[in-house]
Order: sequence, then structure tokens, then C-alpha cells
Amino acid sequence: MIQRRKLGTMLGATLATGALIAVGFAGPAYAGNGNGNGNGNKSVSQQLRKAVTATGVNQHLKALQKVADANGGNRAAGTPGHVASAAYMEAKLKKAGYTTWRQPFTYDKSVVDTAVLDQTAPTTVSYEYGVDFVEATNASEGDISGAVQAVDVNLVGDRASTSACEDTDFDNFTAGSIALVQRGTCDFRTKAENALANGAVGVIIFNQGNASESEDREALFGGTLGDTIFSLPVATTTFALGETLANTAGAEVRLAFDAHIETVNTFNLFADSRFGDVNKTIVVGGHLDSVAEGPGINDNGSGTASMLETAIQMTKTKIVPKNKVRFAFWSGEEDGLLGSNYYVAQLSAAQIAQHAANLNFDMVGSPNAVRFVYDGNGDAFGTEGPTGSDAIETTFEDYFASQGLETAPTAFDGRSDYFAFIENGIPAGGLFTGAEGRKTVDEAAIFGGTAGAAYDPCYHAACDDINNIDQKVLGQMADAIAHATVVYAEAKTLKGHGKGNGKNHNNKSYGKNHGSEKFGYKGYDKGR
Repeated sequence: MIQRRKLGTMLGATLATGALIAVGFAGPAYAGNGNGNGNGNKSVSQQLRKAVTATGVNQHLKALQKVADANGGNRAAGTPGHVASAAYMEAKLKKAGYTTWRQPFTYDKSVVDTAVLDQTAPTTVSYEYGVDFVEATNASEGDISGAVQAVDVNLVGDRASTSACEDTDFDNFTAGSIALVQRGTCDFRTKAENALANGAVGVIIFNQGNASESEDREALFGGTLGDTIFSLPVATTTFALGETLANTAGAEVRLAFDAHIETVNTFNLFADSRFGDVNKTIVVGGHLDSVAEGPGINDNGSGTASMLETAIQMTKTKIVPKNKVRFAFWSGEEDGLLGSNYYVAQLSAAQIAQHAANLNFDMVGSPNAVRFVYDGNGDAFGTEGPTGSDAIETTFEDYFASQGLETAPTAFDGRSDYFAFIENGIPAGGLFTGAEGRKTVDEAAIFGGTAGAAYDPCYHAACDDINNIDQKVLGQMADAIAHATVVYAEAKTLKGHGKGNGKNHNNKSYGKNHGSEKFGYKGYDKGR
């Protein structure tokens, strides 16, 4: 799953399709755990869920771990680790009888060469990039030094903050200083603009430190300074670091950022069912790439391995879809949802209309998990998906209820590969078990686990390895993935071998490779 800092301006961007709207899809004729079409009294869903096991999914996760181990510890887009991951998936899918194809694309990303935040007086302390601080999105590169001056910060009580939101906050500010401001109330660009207007040579924005059940307001966070480059170097930091600098008399720091642009050549991998109506294509998707920091076994080996096992067992159990099923293994997700964005951007209006739904599975084995279902109808978070997204949500909720398992809603916040689909009117939904967010007391009471701890303490870290999976949760989520896939495929079981004459996908219709658009450290949040 993409970090919040990588969202940045893409949330407001218009895709190359011009936001084409898909034809509405009412959803499957049946859902839940009913009889459906099957052998004897077993529904198709029951057949497939019996075949899809956590043990089977885990075999694929072990393979992905081996790939990472052999390729520098990661499976990031554009690296041999990603290529080897795709080769493993593709070989399994071909053997299972799917038509596989690759969709190449290219993008540029910003790679940090220099990132320094050092306290130089009254004592010297060096802080670690990615642990203590990061560069704010769309901040300028530069190398500056100066005295640190806190601007209307609140370090006690509820830590309510309007720091740097008003020009009057800088009445006693000394020009030439580095402004130390606290998160809260207004957006980061406003804080930075006010600092610049009052003579600051750089800005450090630290986390607010206020209580929040759903978000760690003391941890490192990233912020975006809007859609255009801001003219000063700006860092975002933990609350603890901001508090330290604010309480250190005579504090001086050096703040420096420099980066270069690197071109990434990569590809999406697809596997199309041999049967099914192409005019009601169901895209079952998850990203195959990891971050550079680790092997990405939960994020998102768990989702793609569950998809792979579902695909394999569909053909082994002779389950045939009425609607075309396209299993999509996206690349470039960790750099900005680039693979899925590229795929949708290449679709014509007619091809958009052929897409009935997108089922997205990103992180489904978190160690401190909640069974999250995307809020398709918007009743929990106020942001509903395109017509039909509510039916996808209901399909998952009804399924889990039939198994005696609780669920909780999660927002369409643009952090995973459903984003391009819902932006273009294609119904979407899916599952998620949590990333860096912290489990609430109420969630721990319902789902077990540890309140106050991250859903995945190894999110985007080297420890996101084969040991970073809750096998019980993985099995539950894999079953739900299998269930929703056959429900939306409106599948049935063929008697005999069920051989048919599916046509290959014409990859040429998807256009030329993606151009050189700069992506990199996109902002987590615009403010507050």
C-alpha cells in the first residue's frame, strides 16, 4: 500500500481518459453463502474456498521471500526482484491455463541523494532520514543553516495548535531563522508561506502530538506543500524531535536536501480467463511490487499470493466464469499507484464501459489485523464509490457475516490501486487488514490483538518478511477473496474438462509506454 506521503497531487489529478464513466453494473445475481451453481449441494463459492487454503497461499509467499532474498532484499518496481516475482506468477498462471500478457510502462521518480537534519548547536546531533524526518513534498532542494525559532507551538495539555496559521504568529520572529512549526488547523502550505513571508530560510513542521485513535499524531509523518514547488527547504518530523528542538535554548540546525531523477522501466502482469463475457470484465487486482526497504510479504505479497491461489484453484476445480476475469498484478504502486493508473489511462471509452468491477486486495495478512472492507456506499466515511461499489461492500460484509466474522469499514482514501477505477466510474471494493495505523481499543475488543499498536509494525520495513503474516487472518481473507471473485464472475462448475476457445488479449490496443512524468516523494497529507 502506498504511503500517505506519496499521494500528493495525484489525488486531484485528472487521468488521461478524462474521467470516462463506466456503464453501471448492478452486481452478481447471488451473494453470501447460498447454494449457487455447484456440484450437489455445494455452491461454487464453497468449492473454491475449500480448495484455496492458507497453506497454498503461504507457498507462494515463501517463493516471493526467496525472490527477495536473491535480489537485494526487495521486489521493488524496475528491479530484478520484481521481474523474478512476475516470472513466478506468470509461470503458475500459464500452467493453470490463463492467457497472460505484460503491459510495459516507464516513469521517472525522485531518488534522494542528500537528506540532512543535524543539530549543530549547542550540541551536535544527527537525525536519521525516514526515521526522524523526511522532506515535505514539493519543497525546494537546498542546504541551509540557522537558528531554530519555534512559532506559536503548544507542547502541553491537548496540544491544540494553530502554529504558523496566522501572520501574527510571527510577530517576534527573527528573519534568517529556520521556523519550527507544529502540525494542526491549517494546511502545510499556509504554514510555510507565512514563514517565508516573515523571513524564514527554511521550515521544520513537527507532528502535533495530540490524541487520536485512528492516527499516530506523534510519529513521523509526511506532508505535501500543494501542487507546485515551494521556494524553501521544508522537513516534517516526529513530535518528539520538534519538542526537543523547541525546548533546546540556542538550537541551531543544518537542513539539506538534494535528489536526482531515475527512470524506471517496469510492467503490469495480467492473466485473463479463457471464458467469460468481455463486456462484463472483472479486474481482480493487487500490486506485486514492494518498497525498496524490504521484501513486501504482507505489502503486498499477501494480496497477490491470495489472488494467484484463487486463480489456480478456479481452473483446478473446473470453475468457469460467465464474466471475463482479469487478474492484474500491478507494478509501480509504491511509487504512486502508477501501474493501475497507466492501465486505466490507456483504456478507450468503449473499453472503460467493458469493465464491470474492480476488486482490490492490498495487505491481507497483517499481524495485528482488522478485517477492513472498503466503504463502497460511503455511509461510514462520506466518500462513496461509483454505483455498484455498495454492492461489492455488501458482498464482503454478507460473506463474513455468514462465517460469523466481524468486519469494519475503511475509506476510499486513494492509497491503493482501486483509485484509477473509481475516478473513472468503475465500481470498486476490496479488503485490507491495516498498515501503519494504530488499532483502537474498540477494534482490539472485537478483533483481538493489541490496542495502540500498529496493524502492521513492519509496514514498509525490512521486517515485512515471511514471519510478518497472521496465518489465520490470511486464510480468512483468502477465502473472502475467492468468494467475491466467483460471485462477481457469476461462475459455474463445468462437467468434464471444460476446454474452450478463449481469445488472446490484444495488448497493442493499450497504446504506447507511459511518458516521463516525475514521481517520487509525493505528499502524505496536505495539512492538519
